[in-house]
Amino acid sequence: MTDSSLKNDVFLRALLREPVPYTPIWMMRQAGRYLPEYRETRAQAGSFLALAQNPELACEVTLQPLRRFPLDAAILFSDILTIPHAMGLGLDFVAGEGPQFASPLRSEEAVAALAVPDMALLQYVFDAVSVIRRELDGQVPLIGFAGSPWTLACYMVEGQGTQDYRQIKSMLYRRPDLLHRILDINARATIQYLNEQVRAGAQALMIFDSWGGVLAHHHFQAFSLDYTGRVVSGLMREHEGRRIPVIVFTKGGMPWLEAIAACGADAIGLDWTTSLSEARRRTGDRVALQGNLDPMALFGDEASIRREARHVLDDFGAPQGGGHVFNLGHGISRFTPPEAVEILVDEVHSHSRRASA
Repeated sequence: MTDSSLKNDVFLRALLREPVPYTPIWMMRQAGRYLPEYRETRAQAGSFLALAQNPELACEVTLQPLRRFPLDAAILFSDILTIPHAMGLGLDFVAGEGPQFASPLRSEEAVAALAVPDMALLQYVFDAVSVIRRELDGQVPLIGFAGSPWTLACYMVEGQGTQDYRQIKSMLYRRPDLLHRILDINARATIQYLNEQVRAGAQALMIFDSWGGVLAHHHFQAFSLDYTGRVVSGLMREHEGRRIPVIVFTKGGMPWLEAIAACGADAIGLDWTTSLSEARRRTGDRVALQGNLDPMALFGDEASIRREARHVLDDFGAPQGGGHVFNLGHGISRFTPPEAVEILVDEVHSHSRRASA
């Protein structure tokens, strides 16, 4: 059951595999640096963290892409690293280098001291959800999100983004007990965090397992999916009389597609290396699928963008029965021309409407 107060609930209906008049679209990182108005707002805030921790400014940047494009969902402006920041790891965003932690988990003592944070430390996130939901006024649904326990652990142990995952994989092979403790705490914290987002007004949830695909095949279940599944099973799936759909996105997750489909989520996000038709066949249409245009396709000319959008839509098939949410296969590039997004949204809506006719 979807929210009858929404003016546009096509996104939620597609996630629940209900009939839809067209394929809905939103984009990972749709509120971000490719928009000049975002850059202006971030400059006003002074830093990324200051922007994310200001509910009114977080609301402003969440709504900016919706003013430009007829997108079918909004996503909370925040970051997946808010939870470990609340744990006291000292998050900072370094210009040109990305997120860094002052106190990464590199010792048994540091892991032993780790604990689920007081959710009051994350109240700014929940306040932002409430403000955004109010300002949306039922225009489209609002998506809340978090990182997967494994992806959070990667940042927490590495201390920043990495190319070789040396620190986290050294812990996996040398002291898996320490890693399992981190993952357990992350899972418990993420359940509380996402449920508070629902209470504040989030109408769908997404779990980003951005680094799940770097694990060896035989380690993915134990160190990533088992903990993602624990999060999913602990989430509020009904609130205020409506279903709260959950999306799980594992970049590089194609080898484990059937297992991910069985984790309890309503939908699976797919990167651009995956065939939607093959994913439908392998999952037996038991879950909705989200994706999966290559973000670099938005650097093509208009004809190319429209062609690539049609390819994704046609690969999934006719949208009448729901089950497909169009998205990029990862986050939008900061260098993307906004005009390319306008073309993409128009083609997704127009082509899928024709296919439904």
